[in-house]
Amino acid sequence: MEKIKLGQIVAAVGIKGEVRVYPYTDIPQRFEEVKQLWIESEPAEIKSVRYMKNMVILRLAGVEDRNAAEALRGKYLYIDRKDMWQLPEDTYLVKDLLNLSVVDESGNAVGTLVDVIQNSAQDLYEIQREDGSTFLLPAVGEFVRRVDLKKRLMAVRLIEGLVEL
Repeated sequence: MEKIKLGQIVAAVGIKGEVRVYPYTDIPQRFEEVKQLWIESEPAEIKSVRYMKNMVILRLAGVEDRNAAEALRGKYLYIDRKDMWQLPEDTYLVKDLLNLSVVDESGNAVGTLVDVIQNSAQDLYEIQREDGSTFLLPAVGEFVRRVDLKKRLMAVRLIEGLVEL
């Protein structure tokens, strides 16, 4: 089973065993679609889902009081990759992007994608060059020309001022 991290339990909510989850998906409503969930390596069933600001509040089978919910604090929630929903075109899991070889539009090696920084405007790809230096590239179509997960390759457009050419 290939597990995909869906979120992290950050706190107990109330006295009836609900947990507050920081979602790792950009669409928190995905929790309503989850059929099988794992807390670390233990299977879990979602009994109810609600939302509070940018957090997901879950009621899990077998978690009946605050003490049981508190015991789950800090644990990660996973789904099996085979149970995952279809991603929209040009949307990728961070784990699939890490360590892609990055080339420019002419096919010249640029470096390796080592991190994805997620912020409110758009994601930023941290690319490490062979000399160890890094630079950030906005994850938008103007700069990211093509992603080929099978070939483990990302083609990018580099412009003067964004990065030293």
